[in-house]
Amino acid sequence: MDIQHKSGETKGEFYIEKSGAVKGKITYSKLGNTQLIIDHTEVADDLRGEDMGRTLVEHAVNYARRNNLKIIPLCPFAKSIIERDKSLQDVLRK
Repeated sequence: MDIQHKSGETKGEFYIEKSGAVKGKITYSKLGNTQLIIDHTEVADDLRGEDMGRTLVEHAVNYARRNNLKIIPLCPFAKSIIERDKSLQDVLRK
């Protein structure tokens, strides 16, 4: 499943589309040019149990790494994924 990216001036999202419908997404707000605030993660009921939420969080983390950005995970789901996996914590704002 391919993850798409939409980015505007102050907000953006990574999303999973299947059969023309958005089945999962993680949304963020931009804080200047150096930080992303992850504010929401959602996955359609028919994809639950397939680790799609975690996949979206990992995708956002990898995007942050590639673009030298820090992440502030306000979304409780994203925050719990990042806090439980040390390999994702390098992008957290200190």
